[in-house]
Order: sequence, then C-alpha cells, then structure tokens
Amino acid sequence: MISSAPRLSMLELAPIVAGGDAAQALQNSVRLAQHVEQLGYTRFWVAEHHNMAGVASSATAVLLGQIAAHTQSMRVGSGGIMLPNHAPLVVAEQFGTLATLFPGRIDLGLGRAPGTDPLTARALRRDRFAGEDFPQQVAELRSYLAPAQAGQQVRAIPGIGTEVPIWILGSSLFGAQLAAQQGLPFAFAAHFAPAQLGEALQLYRHLFQPSAALAKPYAMICIPALAADSDEKARRLATTPYQKFLNLIRGDRQPLPAPVDSMDGLWNPREEFSVRHEWLGAAVFGGPATVKAGLQKLLDETGADEIMLSVDCHDFSDRLRCCEIVADILPQLKTAQAAPAAAN
Repeated sequence: MISSAPRLSMLELAPIVAGGDAAQALQNSVRLAQHVEQLGYTRFWVAEHHNMAGVASSATAVLLGQIAAHTQSMRVGSGGIMLPNHAPLVVAEQFGTLATLFPGRIDLGLGRAPGTDPLTARALRRDRFAGEDFPQQVAELRSYLAPAQAGQQVRAIPGIGTEVPIWILGSSLFGAQLAAQQGLPFAFAAHFAPAQLGEALQLYRHLFQPSAALAKPYAMICIPALAADSDEKARRLATTPYQKFLNLIRGDRQPLPAPVDSMDGLWNPREEFSVRHEWLGAAVFGGPATVKAGLQKLLDETGADEIMLSVDCHDFSDRLRCCEIVADILPQLKTAQAAPAAAN
C-alpha cells in the first residue's frame, strides 16, 4: 500500500442564481473552469439536467465545447450524459467531435437516470422502460468510439477510433456493478445520494475485472463542498444548498437562492433531517481546518482516488474562493490505495 494525495476535480451545473439568468450562468461556467485549471484541478465535468430553473447545463455537449475552447489542458467531460435520453450514435458523434477538436482532453461520464421529472422525461421521448437496457446502450456507444471493425456499417464520424474514455456514474449499486464488470472507472454521486456510497465502492472494487481501459479499480466520489475563510461564514453559505434541496423536496423549482442568516422557520424537523442526512449526508462544509478534517475523514472511509466537488454558492466569488481553499488543502490529504491507478 502507498499513501498519496487524491486528485481534485469539479462538477458544474451552470447554476442560475436568484436575480441572475442563464447567460450569466454559462459565462460563469467558463470562468470557473479557467479558475480551477489554474489551481491544478484534474477535470471539469458538466451534468445533464432538464427543465430545472436553477440549472443551465441541459445542452451538455455544447457547453463542454465552449469550456474546452477556453481552457488549455484540464480534462473536460460529462458528469454525466444521461444515455437513455439519447441515441448512442448521436452521443458518439458529439463526443467524437469534441475529442477530435480537443484530443486527449475529453471524458464521457454516463448515467441512466433521466436527469429530470417524469413529464419532462416524456418530452425527451423517454419511455418508462428507458434505462433497463443501459448496459447494452453503453456497449453500443463504446463500439462507435472504438477502432473500425471489418464490415461495420454504422460509424460515428467523427468518433470512430477516438476511444473517448468512458466512466460509469451511479448513485446506487447498479452502476458500481456495471463499471466493475466492464473494467471502467466509477464515479459515485454522493453530492445528492450518499446513502450507498461505502457499499457501492466496496462492491465495485470486489467485482472489478481488469480491461484494456483500466488495469485496476479507479473510484471518484462527488461530494457537496463549501470551504470558506471561517466556519461561521461557511454556515451561512450552507443555507443556499439547504434551501436548494428543500425546494427540490417540495417540488418547488427555483433559481439557486441567496444565503440567509438562519434556516429556522424555513423547514420542519423532517425536512431538515432529509436535507442534512438523506441529500447532503456526505457534505463537507466549513473553514479550512474543518474542511481538511472532513475531507480526510471521507478519504479514510472510502479510499477514493479522486474527489469531485459540487459547490452551490449564490455569489460567484464565494465559489471561486471555495475552490482555492480546497486546492490549498489537497496536498495535505492522503488516501491509501494499492497503486496510483490511472483513469486519464
């Protein structure tokens, strides 16, 4: 066993904040990507969501092209593309185009959830059985990105032969098993569904089958993070994600709310428990010392190879500062792993 610092990455939903608009959100996404690249972050992923008043990342591949064009070397990718919403050939063409324009920099993270509500899922032409053939869809997509085969009649152009690295995303045991069986890197969505984090990573490592893509298991965990210059400021900033998830529980879709002095009177005890533990149970919020301790505890418990941050701040400057603080903390963190397995 060796001990090393984990990699650090960023998840982006292009948040539309209260009082802002989508144009501002998209411009801030590019600025954030440039900022974290300068801080040494490994990758910058964008998540696909639809019909959400606080999220502007619905056209994920389009936004990724803009981000890649305004950064230099950091990996850029999807976290993720909800594959059952799309024809695998179209996804292969989109990401094959990105990989052709930005060789060696594109990741393709895949999920099977709709990334939205049932009515919007129907508008995406997704039926109620969509996702049941997710493993077959992944296999089809990978075939379009692999080198051409003799007699292959349908090809992704651009795309074929680009071998864009595929990640499996999940918030349950299903994704962990699929990633292990396929010998692919696995990213767990603990930023909104932490309940099965430990069990999923254990299962992934236990079942992992080496492949041409990956020799050893490689696990990334995405967590909610808020690092501020003091615990007191972080507590206030945390009321933004608290309100965000409270609104989701209530089915009230709103732009990302501004922080408040106190959540008292805004939620009832059951709602507070749900937000704090069921949705944000893996959250690391606080000043530098608190965040360092929280991240180290998480690494000790999970042995994650990489940490991806999901940062909900109403004020863009607070997002930038959070990323700076965590980048400063990173070299002080250690994770134990069998070898520094490479996942690009």
